[in-house]
Amino acid sequence: MKKIGFIGCGNMGGAIIKSLKGSYDLFLYDRDEKKSHALSEYGKVLNTLEELLSSSEIIFIAIKPQMITKNFLSSIRRDGKEYISIAAGIPLDVLESNLRTANVARFMPNIAAERKAAITAVATRSDDEFKKLAFSLASSFGKAVEIDESLFDAFIGTSGSLIAFVLKFISSSAMAGVKAGFSYPLSLEIVRNTVISALALDGDPDDNIKKICSAKGTTIAGIQMLEENGFSNALYKAVEASRKKEEEIEKRSRENLL
Repeated sequence: MKKIGFIGCGNMGGAIIKSLKGSYDLFLYDRDEKKSHALSEYGKVLNTLEELLSSSEIIFIAIKPQMITKNFLSSIRRDGKEYISIAAGIPLDVLESNLRTANVARFMPNIAAERKAAITAVATRSDDEFKKLAFSLASSFGKAVEIDESLFDAFIGTSGSLIAFVLKFISSSAMAGVKAGFSYPLSLEIVRNTVISALALDGDPDDNIKKICSAKGTTIAGIQMLEENGFSNALYKAVEASRKKEEEIEKRSRENLL
């Protein structure tokens, strides 16, 4: 089995680690030892970065972008290693230049990787062999899609961050159900299953909305209230805010790391 080392065992790194158990030999390192030891059932916890680098063929960079410096990248640079980064805003040219290899891929997954239900954007400029490996890895925790790296900021807004927006919608809808008289557990169950029902519908979402909204009915009354209160515009702005944040991080990383 391929040997994969994880630098960073936080929420996103941990979700991927859990999904890969049994398919790869996993090695774990985090400066916060509590985080790596919390995942000890999924991989071998190592005490130093050097141990992880010497034990692994593929290095997963799963730390926050502000922790990625020139010194950090030079410290993990090793001949023959392959690298995958899930850090937002750190572009391929920055990684390739500092790691001195083309065998680098960027992933943008979401937290549902833990349940093997993520959709993950993949970008790499490496050879076909490494690209195939990268896609195989990304497919291990859900669906993998190849996109041009210039669209990573858009993908973060419409997937990586959007999953939190959807969960916020579910949470708020469940609380509305509580206000209407349901217990919170029952309301949450109803809302979750309604979202599953919506996802089961084929065709364009707007076409399905039209089918559900009868004239002067209950649904159209609710849809009108959503729009009167800026529902669609709020979503547009939320996606754009996430996209712009990724853009800002990428700009800073180019200034500081190239």
